[in-house]
Amino acid sequence: MFASALKSFTSNISANYTIAASPTSVAGAWRVYDGKKKTTGKAVSIFVFERKFLDPQAGVLGSRSGGASLKKLHDEVIERLKKEASSLARLRHPSILELAEPVEDTRNGGLMLATEPITASLAGLLQAKDDQEKSGGIGGRPSRFVTEDAEGHKQRREWEIDELEIQKGLLQVAKGLEFLHESAGLVHGNLTPDAMYINSKGDWKISGLGFSGPPDNTNSQSSTTPISLSEVLYHDPRLPKAVQLNLDYTSPDFVLDSNISLGADMFSLGIVILALYNSPHTSPLQTNSNASTYKKLFSSSSSTPTSSNNFLSSRPLPEELVSTVLPRLITRRPAQRMNAREFQQSRFFDNILVSTIRFLDSLPAKTVQEKSQFLRGLPRIISQFPKSVLEKKVLPALLEETKDRELLSLILQNTFKIIGVLPSGKRTLTEKVIPRLREVFLTTGGKGNSTERDTAKEAGLVVVLEHIALLAEDCSGKVFKDDVLPIVQLAMESSTHSLIDKSLGCLPIILDTLDFSTIKHDVFPVVAAVFSKTNSLSIKVRGLEAFVILCGGPPSGEQGDQGDGLDGSRRVPSSKRSNTAVLDKFTVQEKIVPLLKAIKTKEPAVMMAALAVFTQVGKIADSDFLAIEVLPILWSFSLGPLLNVDQFKKFMGLIRTLAAKIEQEQTKKLLELSSNSTDGFDASRPEDFLGVATSQNGNIDIGQDDFERLVLGKRTGAGADMLGDTLRPQAQRSQSARAVIPVFDWSTPNNPSNTPSGTLFPRQASSVRATTPDQSLSGFAPLKPSPSNGLGNMVGWGEGTMTPPQPFNAASQWTSSTHTTNTMAGGLLNQAFGQPPQPTSSYPSFSIPPPPSTSSNSFHTTKPAQQSIINGFSIAPPPGPSQGRNMQTPNGGGSGGTGRTVTPTAAQIPATNSQKKGLDAYESLL
Repeated sequence: MFASALKSFTSNISANYTIAASPTSVAGAWRVYDGKKKTTGKAVSIFVFERKFLDPQAGVLGSRSGGASLKKLHDEVIERLKKEASSLARLRHPSILELAEPVEDTRNGGLMLATEPITASLAGLLQAKDDQEKSGGIGGRPSRFVTEDAEGHKQRREWEIDELEIQKGLLQVAKGLEFLHESAGLVHGNLTPDAMYINSKGDWKISGLGFSGPPDNTNSQSSTTPISLSEVLYHDPRLPKAVQLNLDYTSPDFVLDSNISLGADMFSLGIVILALYNSPHTSPLQTNSNASTYKKLFSSSSSTPTSSNNFLSSRPLPEELVSTVLPRLITRRPAQRMNAREFQQSRFFDNILVSTIRFLDSLPAKTVQEKSQFLRGLPRIISQFPKSVLEKKVLPALLEETKDRELLSLILQNTFKIIGVLPSGKRTLTEKVIPRLREVFLTTGGKGNSTERDTAKEAGLVVVLEHIALLAEDCSGKVFKDDVLPIVQLAMESSTHSLIDKSLGCLPIILDTLDFSTIKHDVFPVVAAVFSKTNSLSIKVRGLEAFVILCGGPPSGEQGDQGDGLDGSRRVPSSKRSNTAVLDKFTVQEKIVPLLKAIKTKEPAVMMAALAVFTQVGKIADSDFLAIEVLPILWSFSLGPLLNVDQFKKFMGLIRTLAAKIEQEQTKKLLELSSNSTDGFDASRPEDFLGVATSQNGNIDIGQDDFERLVLGKRTGAGADMLGDTLRPQAQRSQSARAVIPVFDWSTPNNPSNTPSGTLFPRQASSVRATTPDQSLSGFAPLKPSPSNGLGNMVGWGEGTMTPPQPFNAASQWTSSTHTTNTMAGGLLNQAFGQPPQPTSSYPSFSIPPPPSTSSNSFHTTKPAQQSIINGFSIAPPPGPSQGRNMQTPNGGGSGGTGRTVTPTAAQIPATNSQKKGLDAYESLL
């Protein structure tokens, strides 16, 4: 008892299915909801009957006995509904509504069952047509229903009943009646628009079998309870009309003759046909659920539907119906009526479209030759079908036949033609076609698992590749990547050359749909593998054309003149992508170029295709990569023995273009580097790499401003420089064509004969600046030219050459000695740096001054802290007795010079035990 009580509060359907919040349609006593199974996601329709649907008519009698009898009536209604559900479970036919879950009791005393997905009942569809015609007339906009599925998503559904839909639906209903009458031995008994449903495929299905039963005088043994006419013909006002027999569609056999015959359903079918064409879409027999009114209508010929009164239809009927069909359906005697089989063979269904649908229904039973012939002729009449019939009837029937691999290519050709015609092609392609393509090409066998060639599947792949533009346009990016791209990759990895060729030709369309990461990691490796492994020249060329597209070039068919579009022809570009590289620079340089370098064949077609790739690479790669990697490959390819003159010239044209690009970029780079370097530095002169800056005429430039910043740590003013000379502007120095050269002039004052006599250029007195040492000249030994240095009269030093100073004429001897020594030192420097001799008048010199006792007109004295014996490229030594240590020869010039070092004698170097301070710490740099 407890278990039964618990069962009343739970339901297997509500536990295992997700049910929408609101019903999609109402059919008789049932409310229909969209549902989906939780485990498999299979869509269903949930029929729900609530007991309170019977309550509004309760209490009419107002007595206890009336309440008891009403409860009995309610129980009879529930039993009839259960009988309807059990009949659906027993009867299996394409034209009978398919039951998915058996009927269950709900906790509130109602019923629930699950069937195949349906969209509406015929009664609801006719009511929608009436509402449409009332609001907008016959030519008004199609009716739209807003429905909500089990997941709460709302969508609009368009309904359109045209002539072909009616013919197709009536043909399917007739097949269902044939099954009931001849196979099941049952009479439907209440064939009305409420008993007919339209499923998601657009097929008409029979239901409402609560009043069904065997006919009278039957010999068949049926477990179905016979129909009690006395009960069903009585209309109880306490019950809703939806749960009682509808007299408006009932045959006179029931009401007038009390006879149950198979012809009763054919009479009801004739009234349903009239309701389809009538306006409003109702039966011409309006009985108000009263048997007496029904009898009264049939007592007069004017109120009975006949051919003389156009069968009481407010609209014209098709000629085939009026002449042959309706007179044999709506007739008083059942013996005069046609049966279900004869109805299907009537002239009403004798047209090419209905015949096509009938052939589709029987397509699984046809032979391969019949199927092939049918599929080859189907594309000629596809445009004649209503769009709803194509989407809901023709297309599903074709997709069901994809399991036949021999017909796969023909089926797919018709499928894509239908998708191109349908206004809702995008939704249909995503929901119906793409899953079937995955099942056919990817699920069975998988990638590369089949060792034998499947020619039928390859033929289907060719059809898919031919319609890749349609797939790319109607699919979202995610669907294309997940479902369509694997099919294209499967074609690329095929061993059939024609299939590979078509798959590579699809690359421009594929690139417009996929993202960069997918192209780089999923598409390019497959293309590269095909290119490197193939032995076919055509596939090799096609692979190179694919590389051109990956590098940003146009497809091969778009490289020519596309015209101006003024000739009236419609040009649709095959690729929407702009000419930008699809792959990044690294992939182009490190992946594509090595593949091109590995090409062994020298066929002109391959070479010219490679040239097109290198043209695009030249727009992407760096100039140094082009110079080091690309140009050698181009030279190698250009010297191929099979190229003609025009092809060779094309190679040379690209080589010159790339060489000009490299030259331009390298020149620009060097100019930028030179503009950022120190003034006066020229990397092309070896002297500058030695740290010695020279001017254009070969003279050394000390870089005065840079030196002052280095020594003082700050910018000096515009006063006297560190050497005691006045700073001159740069322009003035350039005009005077002078260069500052550090030259040390040494001479022996007491021996005028040591002065060189062969001086080529006399010294100008104005160019000599005398520097007074910070101590008396007695601290230095007299200097003599050293004849052992191999330079003749050039000044040299050696140990023992310093002698005590002797009296001399400072005005003449000192200046002459300085002039001569300076001339020879300058000549030595010019020889060392490869420069021609220069006039000594342009050399400023640094001279050791004579003793203080000489004429003041020839010498200038400077404070020891400000002037010292230095050159332009070394740090000045500190003042003091050690000033004469480690001084360089004039031909050394400065840092990096090659002169020898003057080493004073031990007696001349003052002894010190203290640590070196000040500038003595830089002694090693001098």
